[in-house]
Amino acid sequence: MQFIADIRDYPWRNLFAGILPARLQPKTAQIVPSASIAGNALTVVIAIMSFLACLTAGAVYMVNQSAEAWVKDISSEITVELDPVNTADIEKKMTLVSLFLAKQAGVTRVKPLTAEDSAKLLEPWLGHSEALSALPIPRLIAVEIDRSNPPDIKSITEALSQNFEGVTLDDHRRWRAEIRTLTRSAAAGGFAVLVLVAAATVAVIVSATRSAMASNREIIEVLHFVGANERFISREFERHFVGLGVRAGLVGAVSAALVFLLLPVAMHVLGGEPATATEMSRLVGSGELDLKGYLLCMLVVFVIACLCMITSRLGVIRVLKSYA
Repeated sequence: MQFIADIRDYPWRNLFAGILPARLQPKTAQIVPSASIAGNALTVVIAIMSFLACLTAGAVYMVNQSAEAWVKDISSEITVELDPVNTADIEKKMTLVSLFLAKQAGVTRVKPLTAEDSAKLLEPWLGHSEALSALPIPRLIAVEIDRSNPPDIKSITEALSQNFEGVTLDDHRRWRAEIRTLTRSAAAGGFAVLVLVAAATVAVIVSATRSAMASNREIIEVLHFVGANERFISREFERHFVGLGVRAGLVGAVSAALVFLLLPVAMHVLGGEPATATEMSRLVGSGELDLKGYLLCMLVVFVIACLCMITSRLGVIRVLKSYA
């Protein structure tokens, strides 16, 4: 109950007033001069930390969204591969296998790929060449499945091996596992970067708090003398640091948003070879960040403001106890 009472009695209006620029803040007397706390160097450092945190969070979100879309896409399709070697009439075999697959329960569409379609799948890596027509390229059949009522993949695989020679079925399970592993690795790396950014931000705020306390020691001693408690003094510092954190965090978030807005253009200009552009597109999609991604950047600003508030409060109380 004491915690709820503290939240209710907290001077939120004064705290939010500290977020405004100095010229827009109410013309009230400030016990702790803002010029002695909100240094330009501290603002730049927190803005850079916010920029890096927003870039990391946005990149991880973008990779995760692209991976989820890729997994969803390949989960709704299986691929049947026909070996063209030692097959007299590959087109007839393609027709028979396609008719067999179309009769299976849970299969919604069967699409045999022509030899030209199979060759085009290799063009991003091998380039466009007439020599591809001389290669024994495996023939493929794309099979769309009903995800709400999927077929029995194991029984279909056994039936294909018994009735048709040189036919294999790929349910893309290995690819899904690799995509999820990549997504988890990217998320773990992004989380590690965010932890490092948060630790650096806390260290900077602690240093700035001690510096501000040292430069305003006479004021703090006078406040103690007239009966001000630790909570009252810490709130004065919280006001300055929260405003500083929000303003610097917004600068970093807006800068990161501009980077994400320009990312599709940069990917198009710096795409390089077709294979590289294809792989980059599959990894991060179109390179555009949706509304949820930009809201995630705003969440980063909120977290940075909370770090500034909590760190400055704890730092002030700790220094005040050392004075006592």
